[in-house]
Amino acid sequence: MSNIIRRTDAVDMDTIIKEYIREMQLAAGLDNQLVCEAWNKVSGAGNYTLGCRFSKGKLYVSVSTSVVRSRLFLRKKAILDEMNGILSGNSMFSGSKDGMPPVTDIILK
Repeated sequence: MSNIIRRTDAVDMDTIIKEYIREMQLAAGLDNQLVCEAWNKVSGAGNYTLGCRFSKGKLYVSVSTSVVRSRLFLRKKAILDEMNGILSGNSMFSGSKDGMPPVTDIILK
């Protein structure tokens, strides 16, 4: 990060924050947080979600009841599409590469 401090030209805050997150290796944790927030917003199952973890393009979600799990399973494709739309529009999300969607699958437990 020493090269950020030594710059003499103006750099916007967005660039500085992204570089700081990359250098401090905070991207994985931030991506996990952003994906779980998108899950709660899109799924409507925030009250029933026991755990949420994002790893290698897959979202692992534990829900408290089988009824909710089966309803979410039926809406899985729509939830994926809406979550990917939210995450693709978020400049702080660094998980999508090579034109792939950020979340490729949802594993419901």
